[in-house]
Amino acid sequence: MAVQPIRLFGDPVLRQRAIEVDSFDRELRQLVTDLTDTMVAAPGAGLAAPQIGVGLRVFTWHVEGELGHLVNPSLELSDETQDGAEGCLSLPELTYDCLRALRVIATGFDMHGEPLRIEASELLARAMQHETDHLDGILFIDKLDTDARKAAMKEIRESEWFGLEQPTVRVSPHATGGLGR
Repeated sequence: MAVQPIRLFGDPVLRQRAIEVDSFDRELRQLVTDLTDTMVAAPGAGLAAPQIGVGLRVFTWHVEGELGHLVNPSLELSDETQDGAEGCLSLPELTYDCLRALRVIATGFDMHGEPLRIEASELLARAMQHETDHLDGILFIDKLDTDARKAAMKEIRESEWFGLEQPTVRVSPHATGGLGR
């Protein structure tokens, strides 16, 4: 097991757009393993590579007993929406209702470079949107209405974890163009 420290709100890596994976190699498979182990240990419904300091477009999920991962994801969102409680491992103990698409069609690749297409709804659709947002430097609190976002920021500033020293960002073995450093 390779559980990694989870980056918390305020760490710059969480606000950077992750870059496309171009090498489906042993290092990528190790990254997927690290993400999965860290997510399960947390526990969480999903975890994106930037949350462990790696600026690559990879995320994992663990929803309703199903474990999975997606590399270089692209989402097609339904017009129907769902509003429900959402939290984030990078924002401990913070939960707010967040509007998301009810269904998604996610395309991308597995860690071996094989194409994947996943049709998801409800909680899995929410997790896939949340984690893909992470890959674009977007946090779920960015999607809240003004009043909820103000309340969330107040709660963050008053939290015990906010402002703690962040771990050193590890350097990815993949070409990152300065991301993930």
